[in-house]
Amino acid sequence: MQLYNQSKRKKEEFVPVTPGQVKIYACGPTVYNYFHIGNARAFIFFDVLRRYFEYRGYEVTYVQNITDIDDKIIAQAIEEQTSFEEIASKYIQAFLDDSQALGIKPPTHQPKATDVMPEIIELINVLVEKGNAYEVNGDVYFDTASLPEYGSLSGKKTEDQMPGARVEENLQKRNPADFTLWKRSKLGEPFWQSPWGEGRPGWHTECVVMSRKYLGETFDIHGGGIDLIFPHHENELAQALALTGKPLANYWMHNGFLNVEGEKMSKSLKNFFNARDILKHHSPEAIRFFFLSKHYRSPIDFNREIIEESERAVENFYSSLKSIGFVENSIVEDNSLSQAEQDFIAAMDDDINSAKAIAVLFDLNRQIRNEQLPRSQREQAALMLVKLGRVLGFFQNLESILQDSVPDLSKQLMELILAYRAQARAKKDWAVSDRIRDDLAALGIEIKDTPEGCTWSIKSIH
Repeated sequence: MQLYNQSKRKKEEFVPVTPGQVKIYACGPTVYNYFHIGNARAFIFFDVLRRYFEYRGYEVTYVQNITDIDDKIIAQAIEEQTSFEEIASKYIQAFLDDSQALGIKPPTHQPKATDVMPEIIELINVLVEKGNAYEVNGDVYFDTASLPEYGSLSGKKTEDQMPGARVEENLQKRNPADFTLWKRSKLGEPFWQSPWGEGRPGWHTECVVMSRKYLGETFDIHGGGIDLIFPHHENELAQALALTGKPLANYWMHNGFLNVEGEKMSKSLKNFFNARDILKHHSPEAIRFFFLSKHYRSPIDFNREIIEESERAVENFYSSLKSIGFVENSIVEDNSLSQAEQDFIAAMDDDINSAKAIAVLFDLNRQIRNEQLPRSQREQAALMLVKLGRVLGFFQNLESILQDSVPDLSKQLMELILAYRAQARAKKDWAVSDRIRDDLAALGIEIKDTPEGCTWSIKSIH
């Protein structure tokens, strides 16, 4: 398996720290609002990465943090005239609900920043004692000049980081690139007691503590959106290197930007969409298909036409499964389509190329639709479509969606057959009535006579 490693600027063979195990940390939300579709891309991609490793037989430990104390959370609390705890609690639940709606599996661990405050303070204190951090008037900064490797992840040099869009101007700092580890609280703001006075942690330190707590000093994969490479991930790595001399993670993976109608998503441009806004109009699988139809490192443009195409593609998969009356667990896999699985694995092993993997699903879909092929081959194609599709997070509610598992014409035919059977029963012609029931049972269609009337369902394929 080859993965693109941001720290090396190239694809590398994936070799886990512990054979047979994969430890992944992906940055989660700062819970001051509903997460937007750009966030959704990252959450869905790392869900697929986790699923693929599990499909390949690895034992996966997946950690995703929740930042529940931050300037934005405090600002939102002031705006809504409530406490930061109420804001965090409200949007944590919204995040969990929306993640579930998108078919994202719960992480192995999902710690909150406020859960690890003693560990955060301890880590900062160690950095101060080692000379990699310094305190000024209750604020603590990381001294980037103390770490020669600083900038290795992003390629940015400290001397190039003058105050500007990504570097705050602060005369207390020794160097403009120095970043905050501990922030003194202003009057009325939430705070925790520390050796440097009342305050709260910087964003970059929280993730170092939470990832190391659950995954160890050096784990396999650290990821997030491309916008997190600098300064967030650079500053996480700096703290880890200062603490132990070891990298925080061996592979750093980042998904590309998302634009809307060719422009950067922005509230001022009125093209800012929360995931739950999109979920009101499109199925979770269409949203997932939309993101996975492009390579995760490529930029992607969100527009209504493309998401509607994604909706049709997903509907086509289900339509194909319905066309042959697919019933889960009724077909025994015979490995005759092992080439399709090999092609799928080859695509995913090439830096998680989900776009090529979806091409394999399309090929399987064509086989299901091809009435010139033997029935058994079409059934095997359907079985493989579901098996591989689930690696990408599709077909999670297959049974409920396929309950109405016959095309409209077939439904009309069934209604006609049952109408003839009802006439036979009305005439007390039990022989004809029973024969219709038994013949349908031989086709895998079960008939039940109830006080409310006759019902039918597909039980198996023959």
